[in-house]
Amino acid sequence: MKTESKLIAEAPLPNELVKGSYVAPVIFEIESLSELQGEVFGPVLHVIRYASGELDQVLAQINATGYGLTLGIHSRIESTIAHVQETVRVGNVYVNRNMIGAVVGVQPFGGEGLSGTGPKAGGPHTLLRYATEQTLSNNIAALGGNAALLALEE
Repeated sequence: MKTESKLIAEAPLPNELVKGSYVAPVIFEIESLSELQGEVFGPVLHVIRYASGELDQVLAQINATGYGLTLGIHSRIESTIAHVQETVRVGNVYVNRNMIGAVVGVQPFGGEGLSGTGPKAGGPHTLLRYATEQTLSNNIAALGGNAALLALEE
């Protein structure tokens, strides 16, 4: 990204972490969402500038990626917040706050599309995700119809 995008800011990496597999927090300005070839994790923020009249195009680009883990909205306009929240296909939407810190059991966490695995961790359907249902139907009439024989011990 450093060669293809505009670097806005980068925090220095502490000396003791230089030899590890660490990434310093960084902010890039990109021209289009299509510049990202996949989901980017880590302390990386991508900024795309757009005119207010282009919001629906940006939301369509977000949905077209197939990824949908978390989205942050920073706005004081309630109708804009509602429109974005209703339009994007993401697991969690945060408004005017940081986008980390979902607490299992308090705030379910999980994405949609290529960012999801099904029910959210800590959500009401999590347990069912791990359960396997099995049904047994036994027609006792096919055994001769004498239910008393079924109650005998061997």
